[in-house]
Amino acid sequence: VQLVESGGGLVQAGGSLRLSCLASGFTSDYYAIGWFRQAPGKEREGVSCISSDHGSTYYADSVKGRFTISRDRDNAKNTVYLQMNSLKPEDTAVYYCNLENLGKDYWGKGTLVTVSS
Repeated sequence: VQLVESGGGLVQAGGSLRLSCLASGFTSDYYAIGWFRQAPGKEREGVSCISSDHGSTYYADSVKGRFTISRDRDNAKNTVYLQMNSLKPEDTAVYYCNLENLGKDYWGKGTLVTVSS
């Protein structure tokens, strides 16, 4: 399984970014895919995820109403997006794509999001 993130960068508070994660190398129809983040000096935390079967979504309380997760399953590739609006300095972190399948976790290398005040 390979997860490749993109879309991070520097943005001013109140701005927007869209993260992308291209997932490949697996064939299961049942999995959850989403985003975690880790800020300097803090533990990694779950941000949002979406299930493959019903498209159920989860959002951390800190991002509800500002972030939106979606997925594109065309062309036999799976891409998950995280649209981040109204960004705050506390959203600054390395954002990691995560895929969970049959109890096993897979991780991307991460993409840095920096929100300036």
